[in-house]
Amino acid sequence: TQQTNQAFAIGLAKSRNRLLYDLEDALNGGGDFLEDLEDALIQADLGLATVEDVLGEVRSLRTDSTTIFSRDDLRSILRGKLIEALEVTEEQAEKGMCRNVKFEEGKSPAEGGLPTVLFVMGANGMGKTTTIGKLASRLRNEGGQKVLVAACDTFRAGAVEQLEMWADRAEVDCYGPNEQQKSPAAVLYGSLDRAMGEEKYDTLIVDTSGRLSNNDALTAELAKMKRVIQKRMSVATEEGADGKTTPVPNADVPHETLLVIDAAQGRMALESARQWNDEIGLTGLVLTKLDGSARGGSVVAVSRELGIPVKLIGVGEGIDDLRDFDPEAFVDGLLGIGSAGGAKASPGLGGKSSGAADEGKVLAARLKEMRKARDERAKTLKKEEKTKAGAKAKVPVGVGVGSSPAGELTFQEMDAPAAAAAAANGGGGGPSGVPRKPKNKNKKKKKRKGRR
Repeated sequence: TQQTNQAFAIGLAKSRNRLLYDLEDALNGGGDFLEDLEDALIQADLGLATVEDVLGEVRSLRTDSTTIFSRDDLRSILRGKLIEALEVTEEQAEKGMCRNVKFEEGKSPAEGGLPTVLFVMGANGMGKTTTIGKLASRLRNEGGQKVLVAACDTFRAGAVEQLEMWADRAEVDCYGPNEQQKSPAAVLYGSLDRAMGEEKYDTLIVDTSGRLSNNDALTAELAKMKRVIQKRMSVATEEGADGKTTPVPNADVPHETLLVIDAAQGRMALESARQWNDEIGLTGLVLTKLDGSARGGSVVAVSRELGIPVKLIGVGEGIDDLRDFDPEAFVDGLLGIGSAGGAKASPGLGGKSSGAADEGKVLAARLKEMRKARDERAKTLKKEEKTKAGAKAKVPVGVGVGSSPAGELTFQEMDAPAAAAAAANGGGGGPSGVPRKPKNKNKKKKKRKGRR
């Protein structure tokens, strides 16, 4: 964990410095805080969905709050929402996806079991071959595994030689093209034979040809290679209509189909990843060259928009610079929190000094506290609205003739002609409520005639 935190602290330095500068500007710039915060998060390449989630959380926690919104409050919200965005969802878990690289369960190859097969894809220049070399080294040194790499990139000039060089550095075996096996599928089949043969390899890592996703011929070749793996590693057979027995493709292999993406490209690699996921089926992502990019936030955007977990991350050029992806350590490295963020110490609760390792826990507790306060305010507001609604229901609707509003009649009053006439004349009447008699205008005319 300490090595992982240190790797994130160094590898995410560019991304962290840029994001923290923009966040400080949003807090102290004097403009519209939410607009400035939105701009800072978009510039960090976090993706629109995550940006909207963060802004929604900030709004909800600030509404009706009487406390001043501090820098640490913002960091606690960002930390919580980014970690949540990177966690494996229930939907992903139902599809068999997980955070760690999957390996063959049950018997080991030495005991008669199957080797683990890792199928690695990616466009040219993404760091695919380098990633395979680093992964092979980790499996050998940390896992004590016997590893074979398959050089199936027969299209790019120098690809086989590059993989052989990395295999030598990792001290693992490499299987490449020969006179009888020149196509990618043929090389793959030969490597499967060797891995499942007498040498009993624990893991086979397959290098594939790097092209863009709109190359239909390459995509068809990749799909064919996946079928070769499933057929060669079949564990059951079925009898056809002609009476012949054929192997049933093993749907559980390859154990991982990993897509390597250059972090510098960020969200620009999304379209290719979507197409490969639809046509080949991906189980995990590997982000490379994170140390040379200021777009570390793209890890969040790519993983969330594809619905595929990040499993490995490259934070340097050394053979040991491929790390397991830890969402919490990654986010702390991006936000400058704790040892993963390069911090040595920070103020703790009660004014006591706190180690860098506790800073993330303090911020997590602060977020929990703010969310609890928000929920309590919401309950109080709902209770007050309910009380007001009950009070309104007890107040009489209005006054007028009888018990109805002015100018309106009840059903009983409608039966009384006198009352109806009074209502028609604006509700006027005598002291007893009896309507006045209409004046006889002809009397005055008669008097005037008599005088004449």
